[in-house]
Amino acid sequence: MGNGTAAADLDVALEKHRTELTGYCYRMLGSSFEAEDAVQDTLVRAWRSYDTFEGRSSLRSWLYRIATNVCLDMLTAGNKRARPMDLTESTPLAQAALAPRPDNTWLEPVPDARVLPTVDDPAEAAVAKESIRLAFMAALQQLPPKQRAVLILREVLAWKASEVAELLGTSVASVNSALQRARATLAERDAGPQGAVSDPLDEEQQKLLERYVQAFEGYDMTALTALLHEDAVMTMPPFDLWLRGPADITGFMTTLGASCAGSRLLPVQVNGLPGFAHYKPDPERGGFSPWAVQVLELSDGRITGFHCFLDTKRWFPLFGLPLHLEAESDEVEKGG
Repeated sequence: MGNGTAAADLDVALEKHRTELTGYCYRMLGSSFEAEDAVQDTLVRAWRSYDTFEGRSSLRSWLYRIATNVCLDMLTAGNKRARPMDLTESTPLAQAALAPRPDNTWLEPVPDARVLPTVDDPAEAAVAKESIRLAFMAALQQLPPKQRAVLILREVLAWKASEVAELLGTSVASVNSALQRARATLAERDAGPQGAVSDPLDEEQQKLLERYVQAFEGYDMTALTALLHEDAVMTMPPFDLWLRGPADITGFMTTLGASCAGSRLLPVQVNGLPGFAHYKPDPERGGFSPWAVQVLELSDGRITGFHCFLDTKRWFPLFGLPLHLEAESDEVEKGG
C-alpha cells in the first residue's frame, strides 16, 4: 500500500461493502458469528492483496469473489446448520425433554441491521428481507455450497449468469445447471420466499403482534391459543425439542416454561421477521434477565412459528440489548 491517505481511502471503500457482504456470508453459512468472521477475513485478504487487484472487475465483484472463496473454505467441513424440525420429529409434550446440541448444529438468528444494506428500491429490499427468513435460510443450508452460492448470487443479488461464472471461474452453462438444481431442491422443500409477512407489517399483522405481547406478558394461555395457528411450531435452540400445535405449546409454557410468567418483551428486527427480546423475572436480582430472542412467523392472521433462541449471552449483545432490565424505572414509565 502507498501513503496513509490511500490506505484510509481503501479502508473506507472496503468498509462500504461490509453490510451486504455480511448478508451474503450469513446466507452461505447460516451463522451470524461465522458470517462476521468471514467478512473480516475477506476484508483483510482484500487489503493485503489490493496491489494485485487490477480493476478488471469492480471492487464489489472482486470482494464477492474473495468472500465466496472464504465461505467455500469454511463449508468444506460439511456442517449444515439446521432448525430443530429439520433434524427430529416433533415431541409430544408428555415426553418433552430438554437435550441441548452443540452451537454449530443450529441455524442462527441475525439482526436485520447487520445484513440488510439500505436500498432505495422497495422490491429489492423485500427480496433481501425474504431471503434471510428462517424457512428460506434452512432450505439454503440443504444445498451443496457451490449451488448455494449460485442461487444467492443469481436469485437474491440479481447477478447475471456471466458474472457468476466469472466469479466462480466456471462456465455459464454450469452456472445455469447449478441454478436449476438448486431451484428444484428448494421447490421440493416448498421454501420459496414466504410472502406471508408483509413489509412493512400491515395493520392486521401489527394488531396480531400487539395481542401477542399482551397475551405473553399477561401469560394468558387462552388468549395465546387464539393467536396460534393449529399447526404452529415452537422451537428452542440449543435444545432439539420442538412442539406442534397450541395445546402442546401452551402446555409447555405452563409446565417446563412456567418461570416465564410475568415476562417483558422488547421488539427487535430479526431475520426479516417480527421478533422480541424476551426478559423473564429475575428472582435473585429483581428486575428482569434475558431469556430468549423470539422470532415469529405469521400467516393468515395467525402465528405459525414461534422460535426462541436461548443462548442470550451470545444473542443479546449482538442485537445491542441490555443484559438486565430494572423493574422500578419500568413502573414509573408505565405509570406516567
